[in-house]
Order: sequence, then C-alpha cells, then structure tokens
Amino acid sequence: MRKYYFLFLLILFLVPLNNYANAETFDINMPTGSASPDAPYFWQNEKTGEATGDIEISLGDTIVWKNGDQAKHTITSGTLEDGPDGIFGGTNFLVPGESYKFTFTEKGRYPYFCLIHPWMTGVVTVTDSYKIIPDVGKDVGDGLTLFNVDYQYSGIISDPMINENNKSITFLISNDPKSNDYNLMLLLPSDLIEGPYAIFVNGEKNLRFDYLPDGEINTIEIELSESANEITIVGTKIVPEFGFFSVIILGLSITSLIFIQKSIIHIKY
Repeated sequence: MRKYYFLFLLILFLVPLNNYANAETFDINMPTGSASPDAPYFWQNEKTGEATGDIEISLGDTIVWKNGDQAKHTITSGTLEDGPDGIFGGTNFLVPGESYKFTFTEKGRYPYFCLIHPWMTGVVTVTDSYKIIPDVGKDVGDGLTLFNVDYQYSGIISDPMINENNKSITFLISNDPKSNDYNLMLLLPSDLIEGPYAIFVNGEKNLRFDYLPDGEINTIEIELSESANEITIVGTKIVPEFGFFSVIILGLSITSLIFIQKSIIHIKY
C-alpha cells in the first residue's frame, strides 16, 4: 500500500509541473536614475528590449523585477487610483541591488506601480500562451465590427490590413532573434474571414500550412522561415463592407429618397 500511496503523491506533485512545462522567466530592470520623474525611461524590459514596464507572458511564467537604481522602490500590485490590491508585491522596499519575483498562475491583466515614485507604472498581461491582435476590422466598413485574433508565435504578429476587394488580411511579422521556432498558429473568426484559405508569405504563395475549420473559429498552422516579414491570408469572404449601423443609415437614406420623390410627384399633380 505504501508503494501505491507514494506513486499517487508523486503523480499529484508532477501534474502541476507539467501544466507549466514551458514556463519562462523574464527580467524587468529599474535602471539608474529611474527614481527621477525626468528620467528618459523607468524600466528595461529584457523580453522585448523596450523601455517599458508592460509585458505579456503565458500562464506559469515568472517576472523578476531587479532594482539597478540607487534609490529604493516598491513593486506594488494595483493602481494609483484604487491603491494596492494585494495580488503580488506590496509595500516592502526593494533596496538597490535587490530583486523581487512572482509567478503568475491565473490569466488576467495585472497593473502595478511604485509607491514611492508613482510615475513608475506597468502592466503584466497573462494569457493562456496565446497572444492577441486586438480590434481587427476597425479600418473597414463602419469601423464598429471588430474582432480579436489570437495567435501563437515566438515573435510578434501585428498591423492587420484588410483588403475587401481581394478578401484578404495582411499581417506584419517581427521574428524573435533568440528563437529558432517559426511555426505560427492563427485563430481566425469565420465572421472576420471565411475559409478555405490561400496563404502568401512575403508575396509568394505558401503551401506549408494546415487549415482546421471549426465553426466560429478557424485554425491555421503555418510553417514560416526566419526571413518572413509579411503574411497575407486570402479567404472566400471578408468582414462585410457595411456594418450594422451603416446598413441602418443606408436604409434611412433610401427611405428619405423615396419620401422626397413621392412629395415631388404629389406637388406636380
């Protein structure tokens, strides 16, 4: 019995670890001079290389905040308006040379700030390993028919451009120079663009992809290369040119024209 009990405990211990088998750790540094409101930047984000306290990570990932400044700081979860929310960090001072780390195990958006220097703010966005391209469709029709496109990729997919005539969407690709993984998974709402699809990478047709139709959300898995910087997806139907409010306005315009014509005829006779 002890043998089976031990195996049971071992399984219970290993299962949570497997859920975050690909978990990573990312550093956000507070550089020298960041305590000053006039500093050119307050953070050094080692994941993106940008000077920002905003970062997008996956479930199970860990953030390490490092104080490289000559002043004390705090990592305090919450907002300036509502105050600390107690999710991570707190009111303890992070003295020069110290660090604070926290592992995120729930999806969500987690703002934080420094209690001593309130101009130092940031947001940790935790996803289920999918990144989000928001508000796709805002540049066509009435601009009110919007979609979020989820994707998995080591780099960044951005700047969606819809071509209604070609029934296509073009995305820009920014590859991660530290990664050799160029497999892209896109989750495309069928109301945004219907399949089956044709794929073009850097203007050339790409046949190395799988299309998995699934009702409202269609999945495309594409094998890209290091040189890929643009991808175009051509479908059978794109987001309608006229959105809901445009249809109403068009209907009212037609009704008004009919009323005016009838009034003119009535005046003549």
